[in-house]
Amino acid sequence: MIVIDELPFSFVEKEGFQKFMSKACPKLDRFSRRTVARDVYQLYLNEKNNLKKVFASNKYRVCLTTDCWTSIQNLNYMVITAHFIDDEWQLHKRILNFCQIDDHKGDTIGKLIESCLLKWGIDKVFTITMNNWGGLVLNGDYLHVRCYTHIINLIVTEGLKEMNNSISSIRNAVKYVRSSPARLIRFRKCVEHEKLDSKRIVVMDVPTRWNSTYLMLESALVYQKAFERLEDDDGFYRSYFEEKEGGKTKDWATGTYRLGECKCVE
Repeated sequence: MIVIDELPFSFVEKEGFQKFMSKACPKLDRFSRRTVARDVYQLYLNEKNNLKKVFASNKYRVCLTTDCWTSIQNLNYMVITAHFIDDEWQLHKRILNFCQIDDHKGDTIGKLIESCLLKWGIDKVFTITMNNWGGLVLNGDYLHVRCYTHIINLIVTEGLKEMNNSISSIRNAVKYVRSSPARLIRFRKCVEHEKLDSKRIVVMDVPTRWNSTYLMLESALVYQKAFERLEDDDGFYRSYFEEKEGGKTKDWATGTYRLGECKCVE
């Protein structure tokens, strides 16, 4: 239940769960979040060992997919997923690794994938090219397929350069609001004073997700009047834009909020 429903380990210590279990299974001994964490980790180790045996005994050719992204805390993460077809022609998908990485550069990703495959004992890769790695079909000469989502992201990013100053100014305004709890409280007071009927929050975009820029602009435009009020009520807001970043002053989100250009992005 904890794994399937993605519940926190502390769920088993809650009063409601314990009352329910006292009726459903009175003889069950109470257990703590540490017990659940230990059991879940042991379940993971058992499943990992079973999967390694499958790879070792069947020698399936494995297709790999990777996904990298940056969190709102500016931490880089990567997941490696294996896809393979068993003897019954059933398609399987298994996550091999989920970890934090230093950056999204090709060399960094390649070394991490290579290390992951060595740990899993996988030496037959079908659709990913790796340096100095044997066992690939046609030596991997025709297996380099570019990620179409990355291509879309590059296209959109190039198009957004025409209104880079406007987007940058709004990004700075959102970054200011989200940079501390105190600033977020002041911003919410501005929302209340302007009587804006919205429960949404302003969101930051990330460079590797083109749609996140749209979501940032969409959420910020709702609070245009709140940002304008923040400019009048919060003295630190204006001084924030006078600080230098990368050797130059930040793009300033003025009272006009560059509204017309941002609606063009919509």
